[in-house]
This record gives sequence, structure tokens and C-alpha cells, in this order.
Amino acid sequence: KNDESESDPIAFEHRNNSAKMCRASTANVIASCLFVTFVSLLMGRNHQGVASASSGGDEAPVSFGSAIKLTHIESSSKDGSKDYFLNSEPKNLGSGSGQQIVTMLSDKSASSTFWLIREASGAEFAEDSATPVKCNTVIRLTHLDTNRNLHSHDVPSALSRQQEVTGFGEGGNGDRGDNWQVVCSGKYWQRGEKVRFLHVDTQKYLGASSSVKFDERNCGNRCPILHHLEAFARKNQDAYSEFKVELGVHLSK
Repeated sequence: KNDESESDPIAFEHRNNSAKMCRASTANVIASCLFVTFVSLLMGRNHQGVASASSGGDEAPVSFGSAIKLTHIESSSKDGSKDYFLNSEPKNLGSGSGQQIVTMLSDKSASSTFWLIREASGAEFAEDSATPVKCNTVIRLTHLDTNRNLHSHDVPSALSRQQEVTGFGEGGNGDRGDNWQVVCSGKYWQRGEKVRFLHVDTQKYLGASSSVKFDERNCGNRCPILHHLEAFARKNQDAYSEFKVELGVHLSK
């Protein structure tokens, strides 16, 4: 069955598959790594998340050079007691492409949920830090712990058999499969507002579902990503593809 014929990813067949050193190639990435590592160590012990580095509040725009935590809205509780964040770790998938895993993790203090906002792969010029991101801009999200980029390609995902989302590249350098369009309303991507990410190469949206989870049945008792949600990409522009950003090290001019 074609995965796009279903509106709910939980209807798809589930399959029985089974702060790191910042390695950066640019001064901006190095500076962001150091800053985020400091804030994470300072605040992570009391599980209060990460404070904004600026005072703009939720209505302030999200900017280039910021290190953010992306909250998946559908899987998170309305009162904020349990949120799922886009996550990656230095572990590889046991199927499909075998690239670095990307999941959704319900731990707001984890450094593995920080992503650096950068210009698109192949862009002629680097964006200045603290420049607000306009809606429909194509960007790259680089994972701070591992310096691999949020990536997708035409390979089925492990559980829902939709499109695989992975970490790819070395030192923040990858390819066009790392490019995502920021789909939002208004002029700028705003903190606290709903946003989607459209994968440019395949025209599918980043997503997840609270019901597509790695557990003992589909991943084994020693599963290294037990209770994480699968991250995938799919054609449908629906509740499963909605994110927001609140926590992070936000740069502003």
C-alpha cells in the first residue's frame, strides 16, 4: 500500500528491526557549540530546559546562528509536562541507509536535542548570525553534538515505512538532501508559532506520531532508542508535521 493513501501514520505496517566533542568547520559553529554546551551544563541538572539568550519572548523571530530545540506538537502534552524534541545521537540505523539516527526524545534537558540554524547547503553566501529567518526560506539544521545535518532521502523509514530522516555529513558539510524549507505564516518564523519543514529534494514534510514509537516489540529489550518516537517524512501537511520552537539559545540583533 502506498504510504500517502493514509492520513494517520500509525496505520502503516510496523517492522521488527532492531556534551560530545564539537567538531566544527567554521568559527560560527564552534562558537555556538561552546555557548550551547555551557548553557546546557549550567541548566540541565535542574531539568528546566534552556533559556533564551535574548529577551524577545515567544513572539520574537527565530534567527540564523541560533541553537534551538524543536518541539513536536502532536506528541507533546498541552500543559508542557511531557514534550518530544527532535533528537539525534551518534548511533546508526540497523536497516535502510544505515545513517545516523534521528528520533523524537522526551527529555528537554538533553544536549542531543540542540540544532543549529544555518544557510542551505550549496548557498552562495553564509547568513549573518542573528538574522531573522523569513518564512519559505531554505535552511539547514546541523546537530550540535555530532555536527551532522538533518537529512532525508527516498528510503523507507524503519517503523512506519514512510521516508527515512537521518543525520548526514561530516563537520556540518553534507549535500542537497540536507535542505529544508521553513513553512510558516507571516513574514518571519516566530518563536512559539506552528511551523513545518518541507524537504526540498523529495517534497515531503518532517513529522512524527505519538503512536509510532520504538519499543521492546519492534526494537528489542536492549534497544538504544527505547521509547523514542520515529522521525519520518511524508507528503501530508497535517498535525503530524507541526512543530514549534521555544527553548534554545536564541540570537538577536
